Amino acid sequence: MLPARLLIIPLTLLFSGCSVIAVADAAVSVAATTVKVGATVIETTVDVAAAGVRAVLPKEEKKD
Repeated sequence: MLPARLLIIPLTLLFSGCSVIAVADAAVSVAATTVKVGATVIETTVDVAAAGVRAVLPKEEKKD
């Protein structure tokens, strides 16, 4: 029968690999969320600026 140490070492390496994958997955999720929030903020800023421009400029009259 194998000593317990010989079984614990490979299991430890296996679990550390899983934790590395979990941390990397969390980092990717955080980065994707940051990009999504940044895009939303930029889109909102553009919408507000466009509304301000429309409010300041006179409306064009349509000629028939």
